[in-house]
Amino acid sequence: MKFERFLSIPVSAVFLLTGFVYYITVFVFVEDWIGLRSSAGSLNAMMFTLLCFLCLFSFFACVLIDPGQIPASYVPDVEESRRSDEESQKNGAQLRQCDRCSTYKPPRAHHCRVCRRCVLRMDHHCLWINNCVGYWNYKPFFILVLYATIGSIYSTFTVIISSFQKDFGGRAPLKVFYVICGAVMIGLSATLGTLLVWHIYLIIHNMTTIEYYEGIRASWLARKSGQSYQHPFNLSVYRNITSVLGPNMLKWWCPTALGHLKDGLTFPVSRDGS
Repeated sequence: MKFERFLSIPVSAVFLLTGFVYYITVFVFVEDWIGLRSSAGSLNAMMFTLLCFLCLFSFFACVLIDPGQIPASYVPDVEESRRSDEESQKNGAQLRQCDRCSTYKPPRAHHCRVCRRCVLRMDHHCLWINNCVGYWNYKPFFILVLYATIGSIYSTFTVIISSFQKDFGGRAPLKVFYVICGAVMIGLSATLGTLLVWHIYLIIHNMTTIEYYEGIRASWLARKSGQSYQHPFNLSVYRNITSVLGPNMLKWWCPTALGHLKDGLTFPVSRDGS
């Protein structure tokens, strides 16, 4: 069933775009720049091939890893539900029930209308991976965006450098091809770079995309009542980062190094201190 996620137009478009970028970067622009038969050309080709492999590996992980499903046996902590409304809003442990699934939702879980089920620590549904981005595949998604951004910037610089030293000899179609490829790579780099910066911000503050927009409304309501709002899961920069990427920095770069993740049903909150 998981492999059926590859049977979608956006997923196929990702493969086609990756293949196109790889081909023009290695076999057109690196070749024109320094030549593939030179040691520098071979090194650049190997480096970009490695980046593409890491991108595809991360992409497969995003598509195949289940974002996180609420266990059928899940029952919220009754003691937590008895706390005051103010306390519950601070720690995110209030009783939450999904009207569509008719089940209780753990903190940070949300219902996905596309997947038609609740997802643990849901960030958003991504059509490019034909899957939700949630608790278990958020790290692979972030690493995918990171590698894709690095690869796009690498390709963009290769196009620019190759263009400056290329002798077009009055061949207008070749100039148009270079301009189009340069525009595509600059646009792709800008898009992926913006997405990367956005998710770095979310990780630093231990937020999901959904929680960010919920926080805007919560802040507005808090100001309206003369109070202040603080995101309950924002612990510290270090703890926020390690909660997503893990405590071992060497494993940050591996999208499938998920041993630090627990069950996705409970999360430490800022009032817990340490």
